Order: sequence, then C-alpha cells, then structure tokens
Amino acid sequence: MLTRKVELFVGLFLLTGLLAFCVLVFNVANVELKSSKETYTLRAEFNNIGGLKVRSPVKVGGVVVGRVSKITLDNKKLVPVVTLTMDKEFNQFPETSSLSILTSGLLGEQFLGLTPGFMDDDIEMLADGDRVHDTRSALILEDLIGQLLYSVSSKDN
Repeated sequence: MLTRKVELFVGLFLLTGLLAFCVLVFNVANVELKSSKETYTLRAEFNNIGGLKVRSPVKVGGVVVGRVSKITLDNKKLVPVVTLTMDKEFNQFPETSSLSILTSGLLGEQFLGLTPGFMDDDIEMLADGDRVHDTRSALILEDLIGQLLYSVSSKDN
C-alpha cells in the first residue's frame, strides 16, 4: 500500500514538472494559447528585415499591441512585406504612424516599434488591410562594423 502511494506521488510530481516545462517553453517562444481577441491586419514594406520573425511583437512604448503574422517577398519590387496582426482595442493609430525594426538589447530579439503619427482632422486612422508607408529597416550589426572598419582604413590612407 505504501509503495502505491509513493508511485502515485512520483507520478504526480513528474506530471507537474512536465506541465511546468511546457509553460516555460510557451513563454520563451512567445506563444499564446488564447486567441479570442478581435484583430485587424496591417502591411508594411521594408528594405531589410534583418532577423525579424513571425510572432515577433509589435510594441508601442514597450507595450505589445500586435504580432508579426506573415513575412513574404513582393515579387515585383523584391522587398520584404510584413503582415501585422494588431489587437482591435488598439485601433486609433493615424495613417502618419511609422514602423521601425528594433532590437531588444545589443544582441536580443528583433521586434517592430510602432510610433504613432500626428493626429489632425484630415488624417484617417489605420484600418484593416491598410499599409504603413513610413518604415525604417533593421540595423545590421555586421554592416555597421564593416562601415566602421572601412572608414577607419580610408582615414589611414
């Protein structure tokens, strides 16, 4: 009888550990199991998206207001097109807003920073399917280092 209780407690302990591990994996991967929120989509074109990935957050002042849902290549312009899924509760961004690809820390993950534009009576709000025209591409660390080395070597000559 005592052996059965020990086996039951060990089994519950292992099951709890496995459940905690799954929660940790979902949190690290930024996976949300709930998707009942209403959303709308926006599109943006960039020259270079760097290491931006699907499910990367869209932030305004550090607050997550949406996620990257799709990354494709425009066949005619040959530039990356990023599709964003935005929470419907954050639908008051003017069409003069801008998107920048930013990095968390020096070598952290990349995310989209949305900067709200100025509001005026003539300016409309971004709606489902709209395109954000003002975009700033990712800064690539290797490119910056290369430019630094090139400028140092050209000063030596």
